[in-house]
Amino acid sequence: MPRSRRLRSFIREYRESPRFEKLSFILPFLILLVEGVLLAHALTIDVPDIIVVELTTVLLAISLVEIIFVTGEIHDHYQRSNFDKILTIKLDDFILQSKKNNVKKIVEDFIELYPKYKNHRSEIYHTSCQIMETHKEEHLEKELTNRLKVFIKKTKETNVDDILETFIKKYPSYKKYRSEIYQKTCQILEKNRK
Repeated sequence: MPRSRRLRSFIREYRESPRFEKLSFILPFLILLVEGVLLAHALTIDVPDIIVVELTTVLLAISLVEIIFVTGEIHDHYQRSNFDKILTIKLDDFILQSKKNNVKKIVEDFIELYPKYKNHRSEIYHTSCQIMETHKEEHLEKELTNRLKVFIKKTKETNVDDILETFIKKYPSYKKYRSEIYQKTCQILEKNRK
């Protein structure tokens, strides 16, 4: 394992980068190798061609600059990805603890608690909206499952289509969740049979 902290961190960043960035990092090294061979050959012949040496040296420099830029892109992508993960975890914990439903208030309170995120207000807002939507869906799913269990016990119906229709008639607010109700009903009936 490399001893250099920077090299170790770059290897970790490279390993976690998308495939396209990995490939775009390898290509300049291949070109650099070919240009190095050409430069070595141009310098070792009896009468070196100055134009070939100059052009190969320019291409060699361009490849080195490209490697530096790709390395920077990989690092930036890793930093961005890592920032998003940490922000999501912190925001999720904060939303669960605060139990607030107002996104603006959540963003303000979060920035007050973590001032280092002050310049990332829009990311906090969008991430908060996504987290709250996920929490809402989880709550709805849990509520739907509980209501379905009680409803199936009361009706003692075994036909999934009949259960679905009578459940929707009783709870019209779930009308747009027909497929979820159907799947949950099948799961509950399967569990009841065992």
